[in-house]
Amino acid sequence: MVSRGLSPARAIGLAVSAVGVTTLLAGCSVGDTFNGFGWPKSVTVQGDRMYNLWIGSVVAALAVGVFVWGLIFWCVVRYRKRGEELPPQTRYNMPFEILYTVAPFVVIAVLFFYTAVIQTDVDRLSKNPDVTVEVIASKWNWQFVYTDTKGPDGNAITTVGSSDYIPVLVLPAGKTVQFHEISRDVIHSFWVPDILFKRDVIPGLENKFEIKLKDDATGAYVGRCAELCGTYHSMMNFEMRVVTAEQYSQYLALRTAGKSTPEALATLGFPNQGYATTTHPFDTDRTKRSSS
Repeated sequence: MVSRGLSPARAIGLAVSAVGVTTLLAGCSVGDTFNGFGWPKSVTVQGDRMYNLWIGSVVAALAVGVFVWGLIFWCVVRYRKRGEELPPQTRYNMPFEILYTVAPFVVIAVLFFYTAVIQTDVDRLSKNPDVTVEVIASKWNWQFVYTDTKGPDGNAITTVGSSDYIPVLVLPAGKTVQFHEISRDVIHSFWVPDILFKRDVIPGLENKFEIKLKDDATGAYVGRCAELCGTYHSMMNFEMRVVTAEQYSQYLALRTAGKSTPEALATLGFPNQGYATTTHPFDTDRTKRSSS
């Protein structure tokens, strides 16, 4: 039973106020909007675009929900039973029928438009990215080839994992990075949770995607294979290490001089972080059997 102390005018006022407050949230800084409504922060510019779409969609959903709830409670108060006499019975209401037919279409059209715009922006490839990396996936390993830089042997600089080494993909902050993906066997999936984006690596097809790392994105980020690819799928890990642009140039110079990735990172001042820090090698002795 709704309290009789709540007048219809007050109910409408509360509903309108709630819708207004909810709508105003769309103008807040994306970092201050209820902690992103559960959406994680990204280290890429593309991730921020997706974050903005998420915030806008949630705010729109809340605004519509609060408006509908307000109308429901208003009807409960306004048309509550006051006696035995039946209220006027309305069979058709053309304006309302038009409203609840057109309004959902408008909401869906707006959401579709912004989704298409942001999806196109996220998938856009530039002609001259700052860094190009070829990602080669195989059971159950990753190989990263810096196609723009040659090593001492004249071949492109390569980082590849082994049974006791998780490959570290070194990238510069504040730069655009384009990935060219190739699979040598089955379908894999290149996934770094912190870039809020993953792309399947499909045999016979070269997939491409691009990210723009933020200027403050320096750090170590775990990478995974996100497609069940066989027995040791869970061991198919890598690490994305983002360094400053200056450190990245020094890293390439050290690799060109013949140093390995761990050696180059140690020389740059990461003596304990030449190897992956966000994930750890599994026991590589696959012949062991449980004693139980």
